[in-house]
Amino acid sequence: MRPLAERVRPKTLEEYIGQEHLVGPEAVLTKSVESGHIPSMIFWGPPGVGKTTLANIISTTLTRPFFTLSAINSGVKDIRETIAKAEKQLFFDRPNPILFIDEIHRFSKSQQDSLLGAVEKGIITLIGATTENPSFEVISALLSRCQVYILEQLTKEHLEKAIDRAIEKDEMLSKKKIKLEQTDALLRYSGGDVRKLLNGLELVFTQQQESDEVIVNDELVKNAIQANMAIYDKSGEMHYDIISAFIKSIRGSDPNAAVYYLARMIEGGEDPKFICRRMIISAAEDVGLANPNALLLATSCFDAVTKIGLPEGRIPMSETAIYLATSPKSNSAYLAIKAAQSEVRQSGNLSIPLHLRNAPTKLMKSLDYGRDYKYAHDHAGAFVNLEYLPEELSGTPFYHPKQEGGERKISEQLKALWKEKYGY
Repeated sequence: MRPLAERVRPKTLEEYIGQEHLVGPEAVLTKSVESGHIPSMIFWGPPGVGKTTLANIISTTLTRPFFTLSAINSGVKDIRETIAKAEKQLFFDRPNPILFIDEIHRFSKSQQDSLLGAVEKGIITLIGATTENPSFEVISALLSRCQVYILEQLTKEHLEKAIDRAIEKDEMLSKKKIKLEQTDALLRYSGGDVRKLLNGLELVFTQQQESDEVIVNDELVKNAIQANMAIYDKSGEMHYDIISAFIKSIRGSDPNAAVYYLARMIEGGEDPKFICRRMIISAAEDVGLANPNALLLATSCFDAVTKIGLPEGRIPMSETAIYLATSPKSNSAYLAIKAAQSEVRQSGNLSIPLHLRNAPTKLMKSLDYGRDYKYAHDHAGAFVNLEYLPEELSGTPFYHPKQEGGERKISEQLKALWKEKYGY
């Protein structure tokens, strides 16, 4: 018997759950499918949000031949053989086949290069699926030939809808009376992954399938999942939980927990570049200006691991994780850009002060562009008290320095320069 998630996989856009920004009535993918003309594309999003399902639906709706490869177990030879098969199906006005590649971020540069010609010539329409940022993991030549669509994490309402649909539509579950007493544990264990959600529901169902009534509540879900933890601890299943624990351990200044979760990821076969990228983000977001060297070390770690790989790469990764965890912490840079972006969205494109504008032409100079600007280096301490923000935002501080590590010195400097204007 096929797994529940396969049995109830949506077959039309109407049955598809979530991603309304892409497949809603007037959304971009809906319009493309309706027109019959779709670009090569990459679906980027977390596990279990419907990337594979959406590719299947597009192929079925457009009645195109559908080939699929997994980057985990396919090589250049497999790619070339599949492209050759697709090329044989090109005749008259028949639309080109779709090649779906799951986990395309795991393809090497040479494997991705082998796709370029077929995509460019229109032999195939490529649909790639990835959980990683394609800007980092897909070569620029291939990325430039594809439209990137971001699939968002499913909401509680989406997941509950998936449960209801499975109970109603599945050939096995629909024959039983199923009583949903509680779903919190099921939703929590799924982590937003519909596949995990339905696996959990099927576990509870299987344990009670001899009964006239199947009950679903938090206690039964926990017992069923704990008894079958292997299902939820395979490669990739704990991906987001462990990286979350790793980053929170660094943020919480616990080097022992950080190294432990780092070891869990390395032993579990996690992509080391993924771990390094998260450490770069943590260095900027969590350590920040309290110790700016953290960002340098994290970036160097990424470079080192890219060059030497595993197993030796685990050593600079361990060094960096410990350094980040034991560094003073400040999220002031993160909060500053967040506050500034919020202001920009609210107030829009405010007028830039005339004295800050560039004046490369006589007309601009006649309009007072650049007038009254004072060159900081011509003044004592390389500082002059000018207005640098738009008039409407004068005196608005976005950056609030903290008193941790090296940021204390920044705080003192800002007080000396801008205390009256920004209130430091």
